[in-house]
Amino acid sequence: MPRPDYHIPVMVNEVMDNLVFNPDGIYVDATTGGGGHSHAILSVISDRGKLLGIDLDTDALAYAAQRLADFKNYANFNVGFDQVDFILESEEIAGIDGILYDLGVSSYQIDKDHKGFAFMQDSPLDMRFSRYQKLTAEMVLNEYEEQALADIFHQYGEERRSRLIAAKIVEKRVQVPFKNTAQLSDLIAAVVPGKHLTKTLARVFQSIRIEVNDELGRLQRSLNTVFPFLKPGGRMVVISYHSLEDRLVKNFFKEKSTGCICPPEFPVCKCDHHPELKVLTKKVITPSAEEVKNNPRARSAKLRAAEKLEVK
Repeated sequence: MPRPDYHIPVMVNEVMDNLVFNPDGIYVDATTGGGGHSHAILSVISDRGKLLGIDLDTDALAYAAQRLADFKNYANFNVGFDQVDFILESEEIAGIDGILYDLGVSSYQIDKDHKGFAFMQDSPLDMRFSRYQKLTAEMVLNEYEEQALADIFHQYGEERRSRLIAAKIVEKRVQVPFKNTAQLSDLIAAVVPGKHLTKTLARVFQSIRIEVNDELGRLQRSLNTVFPFLKPGGRMVVISYHSLEDRLVKNFFKEKSTGCICPPEFPVCKCDHHPELKVLTKKVITPSAEEVKNNPRARSAKLRAAEKLEVK
């Protein structure tokens, strides 16, 4: 069983302020993790309310299930958040009052030694959120073509040395296949100046993790497929940890909150297109200085929230 400090939930008060408006409602924690946000939600909704916990990580769900055992209106499901719509259909739930996404990797996933998410310790190149996924970081590094690797590092990590690092990986793997994180870290350290090394390591490891788990694709699919299940007045709250996720969420909210989509040269609106969302966070919410001091891993978090409108 995971240790007691499995994961410290980020911006709990801010999440609650923007998510829960109906104590009798049905809510989804799409990234349950250690159950920190779930516990906060269950503590304020009534016995008539319900919370569905979603996570790919079986360890996380087991921990959360034990932590939340006293709540009878909680149920968890071992699927990715891009399958929330299937869970709702199988549970015969036609509409929900809110959904929370706390993206990224939990503290426990970063710290435990057999997943390979972190470059600070040596471990196998896995990086899968679920053991049932086929693609691993080892496969990416040893099987992807050089250009594909460079594209991943550039697109998902915004790494300036993406081509150089990709070329060195392909050159090295001919001699010795990549098996663990230390091999990758050592290779990057050999080609990147010391003052840039830590950020480059973080960007490369992040980009591989995103590729392995199809994080951006899954997020886009989930937002699109969950949206029809939101009731009018229902809330969508997303906490992201890097610019790619945040940009995707921001663009989704912008698209859904836009009214007229006629070309600018049209003098009068003819599209009859109405906004479907009201953005609640005109300015992105970030953790307080006190929270970052107590939980440094919260420093890059950004929270955006929106409310579904009733379109007539």
